[in-house]
Amino acid sequence: MRYKIIDKSRSEEIAKLAVCLTNEIIERTGIKHFDVDVPLAVDLCENYVSNGLYSVMAAFDEDKIIGFGAICESHSLYAEGAFGIVQEFYVIPEYRSNDVGKYLIQEIIEFAKSKEWRRLELCTPPIPEFDRTVEFYQSNGFEITGGYKMKYVIA
Repeated sequence: MRYKIIDKSRSEEIAKLAVCLTNEIIERTGIKHFDVDVPLAVDLCENYVSNGLYSVMAAFDEDKIIGFGAICESHSLYAEGAFGIVQEFYVIPEYRSNDVGKYLIQEIIEFAKSKEWRRLELCTPPIPEFDRTVEFYQSNGFEITGGYKMKYVIA
Protein backbone atom coordinates (compact mmCIF):
# COMPACT_ATOMS: atom_id res chain seq x y z
CA MET A 1 0.00 0.00 0.00
CA ARG A 2 1.06 3.56 -0.57
CA TYR A 3 -0.43 6.86 0.52
CA LYS A 4 -0.18 10.28 -1.08
CA ILE A 5 -1.96 13.57 -1.70
CA ILE A 6 -3.60 13.36 -5.10
CA ASP A 7 -4.29 15.98 -7.74
CA LYS A 8 -7.56 16.75 -9.51
CA SER A 9 -7.01 14.05 -12.14
CA ARG A 10 -8.30 11.45 -9.65
CA SER A 11 -11.44 13.44 -8.71
CA GLU A 12 -13.88 11.04 -10.37
CA GLU A 13 -12.55 8.12 -8.31
CA ILE A 14 -12.81 10.16 -5.11
CA ALA A 15 -16.36 11.28 -5.93
CA LYS A 16 -17.44 7.66 -6.52
CA LEU A 17 -15.91 6.59 -3.20
CA ALA A 18 -17.68 9.50 -1.49
CA VAL A 19 -20.95 8.13 -2.88
CA CYS A 20 -20.06 4.71 -1.46
CA LEU A 21 -19.55 6.40 1.92
CA THR A 22 -22.88 8.22 1.83
CA ASN A 23 -24.70 5.12 0.59
CA GLU A 24 -23.25 3.07 3.44
CA ILE A 25 -24.50 5.65 5.94
CA ILE A 26 -27.96 5.65 4.35
CA GLU A 27 -28.12 1.83 4.27
CA ARG A 28 -27.10 1.40 7.90
CA THR A 29 -29.31 4.13 9.32
CA GLY A 30 -32.30 3.71 7.02
CA ILE A 31 -32.44 7.50 6.63
CA LYS A 32 -31.58 9.35 3.43
CA HIS A 33 -29.13 11.85 4.92
CA PHE A 34 -27.55 12.63 1.55
CA ASP A 35 -28.43 12.94 -2.11
CA VAL A 36 -25.04 12.98 -3.81
CA ASP A 37 -24.91 13.97 -7.47
CA VAL A 38 -21.79 12.23 -8.86
CA PRO A 39 -21.08 14.65 -11.74
CA LEU A 40 -21.44 17.59 -9.33
CA ALA A 41 -19.21 15.85 -6.77
CA VAL A 42 -16.54 15.31 -9.46
CA ASP A 43 -16.71 19.00 -10.48
CA LEU A 44 -16.55 20.16 -6.86
CA CYS A 45 -13.62 17.86 -6.06
CA GLU A 46 -11.70 19.09 -9.12
CA ASN A 47 -12.43 22.70 -8.22
CA TYR A 48 -11.59 22.35 -4.52
CA VAL A 49 -8.34 20.46 -5.16
CA SER A 50 -7.26 22.80 -7.97
CA ASN A 51 -7.86 25.87 -5.82
CA GLY A 52 -6.19 24.49 -2.70
CA LEU A 53 -9.45 24.45 -0.73
CA TYR A 54 -9.39 20.69 -0.26
CA SER A 55 -6.60 18.15 -0.02
CA VAL A 56 -7.21 14.47 -0.61
CA MET A 57 -4.92 11.85 0.92
CA ALA A 58 -5.46 8.59 -0.95
CA ALA A 59 -4.55 5.00 -0.13
CA PHE A 60 -3.49 2.93 -3.10
CA ASP A 61 -3.27 -0.77 -3.87
CA GLU A 62 -1.16 -0.69 -7.03
CA ASP A 63 -2.82 2.15 -8.98
CA LYS A 64 -6.31 1.65 -7.51
CA ILE A 65 -7.52 4.11 -4.88
CA ILE A 66 -8.89 1.98 -2.03
CA GLY A 67 -9.50 4.73 0.49
CA PHE A 68 -9.26 8.44 1.01
CA GLY A 69 -9.45 11.23 3.51
CA ALA A 70 -10.54 14.67 2.33
CA ILE A 71 -9.16 17.49 4.45
CA CYS A 72 -9.70 21.24 4.48
CA GLU A 73 -8.33 24.06 6.56
CA SER A 74 -10.43 26.09 8.95
CA HIS A 75 -9.74 28.73 11.58
CA SER A 76 -11.21 29.43 14.99
CA LEU A 77 -10.56 31.20 18.24
CA TYR A 78 -11.21 28.08 20.33
CA ALA A 79 -8.59 26.14 18.35
CA GLU A 80 -6.23 29.10 18.63
CA GLY A 81 -5.60 29.32 14.93
CA ALA A 82 -5.64 27.12 11.86
CA PHE A 83 -6.77 23.52 12.08
CA GLY A 84 -7.81 20.74 9.73
CA ILE A 85 -11.22 19.19 9.25
CA VAL A 86 -11.46 15.67 7.87
CA GLN A 87 -14.56 16.17 5.74
CA GLU A 88 -14.83 12.64 4.37
CA PHE A 89 -12.97 9.46 5.23
CA TYR A 90 -13.63 6.13 3.53
CA VAL A 91 -11.92 2.81 2.99
CA ILE A 92 -13.38 0.15 0.69
CA PRO A 93 -14.84 -2.54 3.02
CA GLU A 94 -12.62 -5.41 1.85
CA TYR A 95 -9.52 -3.39 2.86
CA ARG A 96 -10.72 -2.35 6.32
CA SER A 97 -9.14 -5.27 8.17
CA ASN A 98 -5.72 -4.59 6.62
CA ASP A 99 -4.90 -1.44 8.66
CA VAL A 100 -5.43 0.75 5.58
CA GLY A 101 -7.53 3.18 7.63
CA LYS A 102 -4.97 3.27 10.43
CA TYR A 103 -2.14 4.18 8.07
CA LEU A 104 -4.34 6.60 6.15
CA ILE A 105 -5.15 8.47 9.39
CA GLN A 106 -1.43 8.52 10.27
CA GLU A 107 -0.64 10.07 6.88
CA ILE A 108 -3.37 12.67 7.38
CA ILE A 109 -1.91 13.52 10.81
CA GLU A 110 1.55 13.95 9.25
CA PHE A 111 0.01 16.18 6.57
CA ALA A 112 -1.67 18.26 9.31
CA LYS A 113 1.67 18.63 11.09
CA SER A 114 3.31 19.81 7.85
CA LYS A 115 0.61 22.51 7.63
CA GLU A 116 1.32 23.46 11.27
CA TRP A 117 -2.33 22.98 12.17
CA ARG A 118 -3.10 22.92 15.88
CA ARG A 119 -5.58 20.06 15.64
CA LEU A 120 -7.71 17.85 13.41
CA GLU A 121 -11.46 17.55 13.77
CA LEU A 122 -14.02 15.28 12.17
CA CYS A 123 -17.63 14.28 12.50
CA THR A 124 -18.53 10.61 12.71
CA PRO A 125 -21.56 9.05 11.04
CA PRO A 126 -24.60 8.41 13.29
CA ILE A 127 -24.30 6.13 16.30
CA PRO A 128 -25.09 3.46 17.36
CA GLU A 129 -24.92 2.27 13.74
CA PHE A 130 -21.33 3.47 13.48
CA ASP A 131 -20.01 2.67 16.98
CA ARG A 132 -17.09 0.79 15.41
CA THR A 133 -16.18 3.93 13.47
CA VAL A 134 -16.03 5.93 16.70
CA GLU A 135 -13.87 3.20 18.25
CA PHE A 136 -11.58 3.30 15.21
CA TYR A 137 -11.01 7.05 15.56
CA GLN A 138 -10.49 6.76 19.33
CA SER A 139 -7.94 3.98 18.85
CA ASN A 140 -6.09 6.36 16.52
CA GLY A 141 -5.87 9.21 19.04
CA PHE A 142 -9.07 11.17 18.44
CA GLU A 143 -11.15 12.26 21.44
CA ILE A 144 -14.90 12.65 21.69
CA THR A 145 -15.70 16.31 22.25
CA GLY A 146 -19.48 15.97 22.56
CA GLY A 147 -22.34 17.62 20.83
CA TYR A 148 -24.14 16.80 17.62
CA LYS A 149 -23.48 17.56 14.02
CA MET A 150 -26.17 19.98 12.96
CA LYS A 151 -27.08 21.68 9.71
CA TYR A 152 -29.30 24.43 8.44
CA VAL A 153 -30.12 24.10 4.75
CA ILE A 154 -30.03 27.39 2.87
CA ALA A 155 -32.53 27.09 0.02
